[in-house]
Amino acid sequence: MVTRETQLPIGPLVAAVGAILLIVSLFLDWYEELTGFTVFEFLDLLLVGLALATVGSLAAAMGVIRTPLSPGLPLGVALLALVIVVSQLVNDPPAVVGPNGRDQDIGIWLALGGAALMVAGAVLSAARIAISVEPRDRRAAAPPPAPADQAPTVADEPPSPP
Repeated sequence: MVTRETQLPIGPLVAAVGAILLIVSLFLDWYEELTGFTVFEFLDLLLVGLALATVGSLAAAMGVIRTPLSPGLPLGVALLALVIVVSQLVNDPPAVVGPNGRDQDIGIWLALGGAALMVAGAVLSAARIAISVEPRDRRAAAPPPAPADQAPTVADEPPSPP
């Protein structure tokens, strides 16, 4: 029975978690009683597209999709999402500006965290950091390694020739 060691790419996985957080944040209140989808005219759709592109990069990294990606593409997508969210933190959208104004709510902070995770995942992806996962059968069959500081015993030495 041949077992294979599997590589689980951490960067695209972290970026995909951030992308899902970004999409979820659009359903939450960004400003008092206004969700991300009701506040924006176009930016909400752009953020969803960027998040879906990031999830697609996870699929490409895991081999589900056989499309070669440029190494800088996920980082560019993530940075664009982060710039959009930060710009909305600094400059309120027109739907929010008024005589009473509205305070920022949980959705915008979740979007900021999601976009930051997308950037962190893209950086980890560019560094090609992965976790190696062995099948359980192979780990059980291999004997544990001997400590390096332990001197070999008589039983460990090969038999002497007669």
